[in-house]
Amino acid sequence: MKKIIVIGAGPAGLMATIKASEKGLVYLVDGNEKIGKKLYITGKGRCNVTNAKSIGDFFDYIPGNPEFLYSSLYTFTNEDVMSFLESLGVALKVERGDRVFPESDKSSDIIRAFHKELDKRGVNVLLNSKVKDIKHKDKIINSIVLEDGTELNGDYFILATGGVSYPQTGSTGDGYKFSKKLGHNIIEPKPSLVPIDIKQQWVKELQGLSLKNIELSIIKDKKVLFKDFGEMLFTHFGISGPIVLTASRFIKNKEGYKVKIDLKPSLDESTLDKRIQKDFIKYINKDFKNSLEDLLPNKLIPIIIKLSDIEPEKKVNAITKEERKKLVYILKNMELDVKGLRPIAEAIVTAGGVDTLEIDPSTMKSKVVKNLYFAGEVIDVDAFTGGYNVQIALSTGYLAGSRVGEDDDSY
Repeated sequence: MKKIIVIGAGPAGLMATIKASEKGLVYLVDGNEKIGKKLYITGKGRCNVTNAKSIGDFFDYIPGNPEFLYSSLYTFTNEDVMSFLESLGVALKVERGDRVFPESDKSSDIIRAFHKELDKRGVNVLLNSKVKDIKHKDKIINSIVLEDGTELNGDYFILATGGVSYPQTGSTGDGYKFSKKLGHNIIEPKPSLVPIDIKQQWVKELQGLSLKNIELSIIKDKKVLFKDFGEMLFTHFGISGPIVLTASRFIKNKEGYKVKIDLKPSLDESTLDKRIQKDFIKYINKDFKNSLEDLLPNKLIPIIIKLSDIEPEKKVNAITKEERKKLVYILKNMELDVKGLRPIAEAIVTAGGVDTLEIDPSTMKSKVVKNLYFAGEVIDVDAFTGGYNVQIALSTGYLAGSRVGEDDDSY
């Protein structure tokens, strides 16, 4: 009987293990105290397992090597994922943006379902078992060595160790180190889907303020690199929130990037100007600082006043047309200077990893090592938020587990 060793018990490793168990004796090895540790925190602890969009639409949400994923995503689609989880007794629901969650809103239900399936299939699960080394010779892996000195021999190996984001979940970059030692090229890991540091100090005054239905753009050299509607959050260092995380994927370095926020995207400048005039009539005898409460969150008003250069105590009836036009412009074009991205440890996903040119996309098999397969974030693929990254992990895991041990003549 074939002995298959899967390294990493995240979504990719779990799915790979389940499929590989149909082919032989499987050992699932992970350094954490429990399986699926990163799944526990996805979707803010609710586990956004996939997205209900047409599988063909997924590729628009995958900026990192989408073409490499055609075979895996069409082999094990989002509909397959939903059917699989429901067959394990997990009821699912679809929310805004076609995000799919367990009906209970508990990631633990997903983990529990995987746990039961592993038990049912007789998988040997080795937790608290961090891999220290991989022994190999002549392009063949012979065994893995655990930190306690235990050596596990195997016929085939699936590497599903994740990236380097959220290291507290076990994603410490070991997979890159092992892959490089085995002869693979590693595309430099960088943060993807990460909060953005902002140069303006006044953002600290807005810490905790959440804005919904704004339009956010990323601009460099007067060129718009990204633009979308969504929700954002001000922090002590800059900005975060769903639309900011997606936007961060378009920032390649620290130089020259700007964030532009349209606070009122549903109103063009002319309509917004008329709206402000209406408010000014309502508050005609008040100070300017007391005239914006119908238009903006209270926390944001002092900042907008500061940016407008209109004196806070100036009477509304004394505000000029030019001053009002500048106010309109600021509300439609609030600019922030990018200082940089937050550290990779704070990123939801890692961009970079094992070079996709060295992996067979139809099997997830290494083109460098004869008995090695890859799955999940350790590969140089990444997607936006919304369940796409978990789907990629499950699809590549399914394909690797399905095809493991199928020898070919590609060497």
